[in-house]
Amino acid sequence: QVLLVESGGGLVQAGGSLRLSCAASGLIFNNAGMGWFRQAPGKEREFVADINWNSRMTHYAHSVKGRFSISRDNAKSTVYLQMNSLKPEDTAVYYCAAEPTLQTANYWGQGTQVTVSS
Repeated sequence: QVLLVESGGGLVQAGGSLRLSCAASGLIFNNAGMGWFRQAPGKEREFVADINWNSRMTHYAHSVKGRFSISRDNAKSTVYLQMNSLKPEDTAVYYCAAEPTLQTANYWGQGTQVTVSS
């Protein structure tokens, strides 16, 4: 059973930073692409970023490029999302995903709330 557990969400002022973590189990993490999605109230879930198994390839949504950074530690089976220069429009539930595409993923975490106040 694949289990993805996110942590690190919270309330932050605009311009601040947060780092999300996602601990994975039940899959061969070293072989798995990983990613982050988010869903704001009243909106559809959207792709944020992904990273391939050896960290050599990353992709970002246009709205977060230059502000967010995805990374992974295969020894810890953990993927991270460093979020800087946060904006109120970044407010959403952030979901960790395993084996993602730009639209969906095979496995999902339970989500962590990120709220950015203006």
